[in-house]
Amino acid sequence: MYDAVLAQPDAIERVLLAEADAAAELALAVAQADAVHVVGIGTSWHAALVGERLLRSAGGHPGVRAWNSFEFSLDPPPLSERDLVILMSHRGTKRYSAQALALARAKGARTGVVTAIESAIGNGDADHVVRTCEPERSAAFTVSHTAALTALAMTAARLGEANGVAGTDALAGAVEQIHVLTEWGLATEPTVRRLTERVDPAAFFVFAGAGANASTAMEAALKMSEANYARAAGYDLEQFLHGPFVAIDHSAVVTLIAAGAARDRALDIAAAARETGAYVVVLAPEADRQALALADAPIAMPEVPEALTPIVYLGPLQLTAYWLAARRGVNPDRFRLDDPAHLAAREHYSL
Repeated sequence: MYDAVLAQPDAIERVLLAEADAAAELALAVAQADAVHVVGIGTSWHAALVGERLLRSAGGHPGVRAWNSFEFSLDPPPLSERDLVILMSHRGTKRYSAQALALARAKGARTGVVTAIESAIGNGDADHVVRTCEPERSAAFTVSHTAALTALAMTAARLGEANGVAGTDALAGAVEQIHVLTEWGLATEPTVRRLTERVDPAAFFVFAGAGANASTAMEAALKMSEANYARAAGYDLEQFLHGPFVAIDHSAVVTLIAAGAARDRALDIAAAARETGAYVVVLAPEADRQALALADAPIAMPEVPEALTPIVYLGPLQLTAYWLAARRGVNPDRFRLDDPAHLAAREHYSL
């Protein structure tokens, strides 16, 4: 996991250089579709959520929806040749993701796939394929996720340009530098290691963000659970206040993403969480001293368009999951299959 996290800037740069034409072709397919369904499961569902917002808000297509591939397979929407289904898949091996792609093809919908270089999904299995990186060895997907988000951001930038969406030039310029901005985020590692020393005894970890960063919060919580077995949850900022917040006390660590339009609400929650005795972590642009000052553990991030924060802001959160696993003597790469009880549990399901 650790090597994969640190490999993200190089993998993202490869996508920028090698997949530009594929992303442009996918953008054209999105523009021509009446409805666009972005489908994935696990971490890839979190990518689908980001993809929905990128293609709708930054790309200017109003008919984009994210789907969990299990729900898409069980109760699919009406599909026709006027629709496009984009599958997000790390390796192309998950059961319900394969079913979703097969369903789309059977219904005559156009198909796109964002997947690894050596994925089980070949170029002939979909109308459009954008490649991310070499398949990850760790079960805790990191580099393939941010590489996939980069492919979606490239697609959205091209789509936004074609649709005349305001701010597209600035977004496209930031996309071209996203590997550098991601490296900046990873440079917070010394701060993160000190943070994990402080929060190791915590009983509960909460992550909250708004907009596309609701997905970031869910992805961070997922990485904590699968990498170090922590009890963790990810929430939309406002949803966190409507019930889950009352479970917070001095045993909790609350991590907030204070960026973009919901920044002020994040600061409200930071102040409220501190009143409960919770340990508060805030990720915010380095120039936002007010936001960072509200944190017990501030993590200063580079300035980046809100649409791209799910890529840049993930690095410190992934490193938090890894270093907490290291402190707890847990192998973050094994999906807990080195635990006999979980190995036995795996007899009852397949992914």
